Amino acid sequence: MSTIPHNPEEPQGAVKVWDPFVRVFHWSLVSCVLLNYFVIDDGETIHQWLGYVASALVVMRIVWGFIGTRHARFADFFPTPARLRAHIVAMRSGKEASHAGHNPLGALMMLALMAVVLGLGVTGFLQTTDTFWGEEWLQDLHEVLGSALIALAGLHAAAAIIMGRIERTNLVAAMVTGVKQRR
Repeated sequence: MSTIPHNPEEPQGAVKVWDPFVRVFHWSLVSCVLLNYFVIDDGETIHQWLGYVASALVVMRIVWGFIGTRHARFADFFPTPARLRAHIVAMRSGKEASHAGHNPLGALMMLALMAVVLGLGVTGFLQTTDTFWGEEWLQDLHEVLGSALIALAGLHAAAAIIMGRIERTNLVAAMVTGVKQRR
């Protein structure tokens, strides 16, 4: 494994990155998703309410992406084509600098996860309306989105572990403590 050069724009050592809102949002959303997919039966009232809570969390996170702390703001990490290209080129060359907040691929994953959660919220809600009650295509779409969310979440978790090793940072611990600590 190659060493990661230090980006002079990012502080070295312990860096306060994730504010309490971001950490509570993250673990609350993880809880809602895991409970709804693996524990609660589809169609139960608690399943619906956990889905609404997950959707509300995402909406609050979107708002926080505009008004929150530095590394929570979309402007700090939004995955533009130029940022994505530079990140991928740097990774391929072994010269990847660490990012205090989300790296561009992590940002893309975060946005994809939030979009899928909102899609689940909309398709779940529509199933409770008179217009779409019992529509099989909508139920199928909701199930596909649920499976896609679990697959993306698994990829996200694996990437956090792998990137943490590459960057010599425990990214899971950082999402608990709010501090990224390079080893």
